[in-house]
Amino acid sequence: MPSRPASTAPTTASGAAATAHEAGEFLAFRLGTESYGVSILGIQEIRFYEPPTRIAGAPPHVLGVIDLRGVVIPVIDLRVCLGLAPSFDASTVTVVINPDGLQTVGLVVDSVSDVVALQAAQYRQMPSLGEQGSTHHVTGLASITQEGLERTLLMLDLPRLLTAQAPAGMAMDRPAP
Repeated sequence: MPSRPASTAPTTASGAAATAHEAGEFLAFRLGTESYGVSILGIQEIRFYEPPTRIAGAPPHVLGVIDLRGVVIPVIDLRVCLGLAPSFDASTVTVVINPDGLQTVGLVVDSVSDVVALQAAQYRQMPSLGEQGSTHHVTGLASITQEGLERTLLMLDLPRLLTAQAPAGMAMDRPAP
């Protein structure tokens, strides 16, 4: 497995540290009409979507749980986490992740397109959208060109997104030994 590149944190005009992506490989997937990217380092597997066992009282973005080879993991609808309406079809998949040692979870996405190798020059910081337009989980934009077509990936910080979305009683921190 490739080693995690050292991250740099340039300072913004306000003096706050900003996350910068280094070169690396990222999984590209779709939610609605947008393409997103996440580091492949925490991805365990990609599975066909199967409806999870519902849990009474779970927040709307928690679809339930699945048994993955003897380990029960929560399944989260990433569309709902990002404010989109739920949608399922034949291309819907569950991406099983364990980002930065957090709890293993399944993320439901519309489809996975490919793994892309990004250079640092392809990455742009996410602009500030003001307090009402909070995008703390989108760290930046990456422009890629494949087969003559240019597309933009919204780069997600999954640990930050999942920690913010974690319901009470579902610790999204490192599992106890």
